[in-house]
Amino acid sequence: MEGVDALIAEWRGYVSRAGVMNGHDVEELEAHLRDQMTELGAVGLAEDEAFLVAVKRLGEVDEISREFALEHSGRLWRQLVVAEDRETGGGDEGFLWALLFSVLAAIAVQIPRLSGVEFSELGPFYLRNAGLLVLPFLAWYFGRKHRLTTGQILATAAPFLVAGVAVNLYPWEPNSSSELLVGLHLPVLLWLVIALPYMGGAWRSHEQRMDYVRFTGEWFIYYVLIAFGGWVLLMLTAFILEPAGPDVVMAILEWAVPSGAAGAVIIAAWLVEEKKSVVENMAPVLTMIFTPLFAVMLGASAITYAVAGLGTEFDREAIFVFDILLIVVLGLLLYRISAREPTQPPNLMDRIQLVAAVSALALDVMVLSTMITRIGDLGFTPNRAAALGLNLVLLVNLVWATWLATRFISGAVPFRRLELWQTSYLPAYASWAVAVVLALPPLFGFA
Repeated sequence: MEGVDALIAEWRGYVSRAGVMNGHDVEELEAHLRDQMTELGAVGLAEDEAFLVAVKRLGEVDEISREFALEHSGRLWRQLVVAEDRETGGGDEGFLWALLFSVLAAIAVQIPRLSGVEFSELGPFYLRNAGLLVLPFLAWYFGRKHRLTTGQILATAAPFLVAGVAVNLYPWEPNSSSELLVGLHLPVLLWLVIALPYMGGAWRSHEQRMDYVRFTGEWFIYYVLIAFGGWVLLMLTAFILEPAGPDVVMAILEWAVPSGAAGAVIIAAWLVEEKKSVVENMAPVLTMIFTPLFAVMLGASAITYAVAGLGTEFDREAIFVFDILLIVVLGLLLYRISAREPTQPPNLMDRIQLVAAVSALALDVMVLSTMITRIGDLGFTPNRAAALGLNLVLLVNLVWATWLATRFISGAVPFRRLELWQTSYLPAYASWAVAVVLALPPLFGFA
């Protein structure tokens, strides 16, 4: 019962912090909760299942318990289902499907070379189509796993088809900046589309959206680990085969690198689903290490630029680097939100995260100021339009996230408000990616 007692203690702390009940009322409510759990246990429910059902029943008469149940039911039931799947040995079948889709993705990225596309055209072709060659197999993997309906399958396939036709029929100019922007934004758009099959079609669910955010962070961790291991393997292979000649080594690299990178996308996704407990243990550690480091770096940078009066001295390369930095920081903050237990009271890490958000916001304002000045002096280009739009999207998110984080730390709002804001804002990123992929190139004549 230790695990259930911990859950009851967490529920009790949540109810007590709400400030609408005195100690006697909480004790009376807890006694009622335990009575309900005893009755449910008598009819065969496991202890943790009985706790969840009992809290949900309390939610019919107690608003605070209802909110607690809303925040916890998805995570607890997911843990129960994952445990059940492992007990029935479903992991082997899942791996075979993941292996099949990874092999298909590895083959798909080689089709352009095998079909005789000129080498000089491979670079631009892969720039536009890398995501279209690989990510459909990840969508297929999740669609098969969650048994999507015909309508859900069509809703998932439509963006891939529209984007594939558009980016390959657009009359791109040589050395087109908008083509490069499409190559950078299209994988982001398609990754957000994959949320539909991942969530089993429940795209309106905030809990499912946060699960997808969590999956994205965990997938990135595994993919980086796989990539590092693959790089070591390829370097050792190249060293061993060096006596056979540079042509042999180069041929192996040309075939192994793109196919390995494509196949690893699906294998990393399978690992996240299969090894949830491992990554869930890693996530808090990673966020505890990197959130303070980024907070210090961002805070020092914001103060330095403000004091030295460098807030309007960003050149093109500096703006690009700062945009990447802001994206990384926002991703780190979002991953920490997804990995945090929502019922815990504000702690030191929440305050450090707020420092990082405020610093990132200050830098974003400086970058925006520079971009507006450059656009006023030099006019719009595809790169400036894309950078301006991206920074505005980030600015809105950072402003409201900072406000909600401040109110959460002061005790004015629950942590769930911050979670809901982030999951509600995900369509904004998708909308901006759609604009860059489909609207921006024609606006600038495909240059």
